[in-house]
Amino acid sequence: MSLTRRQVAAAGIGVPLALAMNGTAEATPGRRSRTLYIAGDSTAAQKYADAAPETGWGMALPFLLHRHLTVANHAVNGRSSKSFVDEGRLGVILSSIRPGDLLLVQFAHNDEKTADPTRHTEPWSTYQEYLRMYVEGARARGARPVLATAVERRRFDADGRAVPSHGEYPVAMRALAAEERVALLDIQALSLALWQELGGEETKKYFNWTAAEQDNTHFNPPGAIAVARLVARELLRTRVLAPRDVRRLDAEIPQAWITWPEAVA
Repeated sequence: MSLTRRQVAAAGIGVPLALAMNGTAEATPGRRSRTLYIAGDSTAAQKYADAAPETGWGMALPFLLHRHLTVANHAVNGRSSKSFVDEGRLGVILSSIRPGDLLLVQFAHNDEKTADPTRHTEPWSTYQEYLRMYVEGARARGARPVLATAVERRRFDADGRAVPSHGEYPVAMRALAAEERVALLDIQALSLALWQELGGEETKKYFNWTAAEQDNTHFNPPGAIAVARLVARELLRTRVLAPRDVRRLDAEIPQAWITWPEAVA
């Protein structure tokens, strides 16, 4: 299945570099701050007061990066690689991203929903096609794309083994990253290993388990911090970021630092 012209336009990939960069020249000499944009779903997204204590890992990531790196978290609940583009959300990012910035892309949770044609993609065809739109859009603007396999859900079999839940999507992303020579953060593999290390009972302390809800997909503050730490370490390991860009990789981050603002109407 090929992407339509409308979908390409919605992604903003066709915007000439000169237009995309209009008015964004750096006036201050020396090294400027950079922005790390996140395109993703609810596991990474900013949460608001009505959702607390649910926490996206993107909310914790700024505590692991130095202040010259700004996190612009565009991840939104319920989005797939397809619906994020079709709603014009990638276009919004590409209209403001600048040379030297980073675009971190994590999707799969909602691409997997076969019953919803507005979100579903096939791993080896449309999923990869949409991911290429993020990669090409960032590169066209002098920014660096980074792909992150989807963080794993909390699933254990009868023998206590952490079970993968994303099917062929992580494999398809790994293949695309290799083909396009894009930095890959293998958060799926790393989070699965972490959940296995912690075990079935201990992982409940990392997911949004409350008296009213037992959520095995979304995180609470400890879980979001743990996943953000995986992301930051992978950004360092893959040399997307330098040691001067990261901090607190092994230090405790107080849960009180996580806050949930009131949603803007």
